[in-house]
Amino acid sequence: MRLLTFDLTDSSDDILTLEAMASTREAQHAAVMAEVAQVLAWAQAEFGGRQGPVEDGNAWDHELLVQHEAGGWITVTLTFSASAEFAEAFQAAFVSPEDD
Repeated sequence: MRLLTFDLTDSSDDILTLEAMASTREAQHAAVMAEVAQVLAWAQAEFGGRQGPVEDGNAWDHELLVQHEAGGWITVTLTFSASAEFAEAFQAAFVSPEDD
């Protein structure tokens, strides 16, 4: 990933939050959305039958938000609710050690 940055947040209810975010100009927006598509394709391939509310026993769910900001900036936020298993596999696939 070149444009998306990742953040993991723990919670007390065993549901983790993984957030992938990028804020770019219009010229880079297609590249950001390609990275989003890559992450979602990975989630479907690795945990495809297990998408849905994590509190109901699923491995992951997601929300995608695209905001057009002042000055021509576009902020893309892909937020996952995740089980520990999904979060561990996600980090192994997308977060390099120097990102920690």
